[in-house]
Amino acid sequence: MRTLSLTGTNGVSDIHIAAGLLNHAGALLSATFSPSRIHIVTDTTVAPLYLGTLEAQLRQPVSHTIIPAGEAHKQLATVETIYHDMLAAGMTRQDLVIALGGGVVGDITGFAAATFLRGVSLCQIPTTLLAQVDSSVGGKTGVDLPEGKNLVGAFYQPRLVLIDPEVLATLSDATFADGMAEVIKYGYIANREILEQVARPDFKAHIDEIIYECVKIKRDVVAIDEHDTGLRMILNFGHTIGHAAEKLGHYTDLTHGQAVAVGMVAAMRLSALRGDADLSAPLVSLLEHVGLPTALQYDREAVFDALLSDKKKFGGTVNFILVRDPGRAEITPIDAQTLHDYILKL
Repeated sequence: MRTLSLTGTNGVSDIHIAAGLLNHAGALLSATFSPSRIHIVTDTTVAPLYLGTLEAQLRQPVSHTIIPAGEAHKQLATVETIYHDMLAAGMTRQDLVIALGGGVVGDITGFAAATFLRGVSLCQIPTTLLAQVDSSVGGKTGVDLPEGKNLVGAFYQPRLVLIDPEVLATLSDATFADGMAEVIKYGYIANREILEQVARPDFKAHIDEIIYECVKIKRDVVAIDEHDTGLRMILNFGHTIGHAAEKLGHYTDLTHGQAVAVGMVAAMRLSALRGDADLSAPLVSLLEHVGLPTALQYDREAVFDALLSDKKKFGGTVNFILVRDPGRAEITPIDAQTLHDYILKL
């Protein structure tokens, strides 16, 4: 088992990575927490696969909430359902909430844990590649509003993250590919060796090592900038236009990973419009290699309007993450009018 630790404002977050870890989750939870009760939040896809396995290992009284799967349910109404279930179960501030699922479950559960009784202990057990390499680590939680993605949320570090690459065997090819968008993002912003690994025909055989390298990058960045005011913004490569595409597709046309893939290509092309080297061709090739889309299908004026509601907008500028060379990204403020001109040319 490999372990990484992240020190945040609400304590230390231990991240364990090992094949078969889910089958030993109970022992790791007991070594970290001493709750009277445990509440598990999962979704309709994950519950039949892993909820029973986890519950059987827990000695405390256990309750759960099973939410509908999908980004369309990442909303305040779902969080309220979790609150009511935890109150009905008698949860207190000394108890534990576990997120068992992908990025949507992790974001919603994290926000519920951060705000229920002003904060209860949280464990993340991510079951998708996207959640394992990205969203379960670093403490970003939140839900979507009709106006945009993740506009309501909190920074709240999980005390424990348990990553078991073996659970990825139950993912569909499309869901696995979804997570590869974030993997490729890490390669472009911080470690080009990840890109070389992904380009191999047998990259899935090395997924344990790829996950570790991605999580290590995320840990190192968040340790410097927990609250996303500086360096952590580089983790948003592909997300500015990606979030706009998700919004225009009503959070159903594109998965998060597909939107990030399209957004990364758009960001590369935008960088070329600014006079940088055009690195979009190798990125497109790599994304197609793992089964992800690369073309931005929405009206460009609509894309510009949608991204103006993004959290990365500050006053009259938007912080874009641009890659100069594979493995090196820069935060680049672009004023709204200039950005509008670039978007129309994509």
